[in-house]
Amino acid sequence: MDELQSNVIIGVDGGGTGCRVAIGTVEAGVLAQAEGGRANVTTDIDCAITNVIAAIDAAAKNAGIAPSAFAAGTAHLGLAGAITATQRSRIAGALPFAQVSVTDDRATTLAGAFAGQEGYLLAVGTGTIVATNKGGAVRSVGGWGLQISDQGSGAWLGRAALEHVLLCYDGLAEWSELSVTLFAQYGDDPSAVVGFATTATPSDFGTLAPAVIAGAIDGDIWAQSILQRGADYMARGLTQLGFQPGDALCFLGGLGPHYARYLLPAYLAGKMDAKGSALDGAFALARAEHQGGSI
Repeated sequence: MDELQSNVIIGVDGGGTGCRVAIGTVEAGVLAQAEGGRANVTTDIDCAITNVIAAIDAAAKNAGIAPSAFAAGTAHLGLAGAITATQRSRIAGALPFAQVSVTDDRATTLAGAFAGQEGYLLAVGTGTIVATNKGGAVRSVGGWGLQISDQGSGAWLGRAALEHVLLCYDGLAEWSELSVTLFAQYGDDPSAVVGFATTATPSDFGTLAPAVIAGAIDGDIWAQSILQRGADYMARGLTQLGFQPGDALCFLGGLGPHYARYLLPAYLAGKMDAKGSALDGAFALARAEHQGGSI
């Protein structure tokens, strides 16, 4: 095991609903994985660091790798909201590895989805990623967090749903089965809706997204319209990044595939399945960085 531990590699994928860790070596690949609590840097950087470290320790235990091996290890962390150099430096400084790279989750998601090939990505979960790796560089639009961005995301859908409920309550929009059902979750009390929204995190808002998706599938006009708004934003983002009909396009995340039906057929000509996950991408980037190259 000492020989295996000489080249320890750690990949981390973290977001609003949790984090995942893959640990292994250059020679053996992934030996074990573990999951942990949410790791959105914008929402709570201290919580993100704590949860990532706990998940790394759990993965190492699962793999039989002693923490003493971390001193020679290489880690790549792709964490939602890790946008500024200050944030990334603080996270890297909290980890005991010889080499640590911290990016947001766009780079790792692209690396996993395309495994070194070029393409365009719509990854929609708690947050939204519209990105490409064409020309060897990661480029993206949006992804600045729920407060001012993340159009189409689960958090955005949940917040929009509660906004619509209150518009219905005020007589400014028409009630539907979806809005009635959502309002009932708060005891038909607008104050309860406001109380929830006041302290809700992006992942809290995201818990309402499945109801919006289900409503759209069942024919709810408002749900379909808000999904169309999200899809229109994504289409504009792809166009801004240089997308052309026939280019490889991958949909990821719990909500990503649902948006395919709201895009024009021209966007779907090159639709492809992901080659791997964001965690796969983080591990591949860590291995490449350990070897001084790129994937």
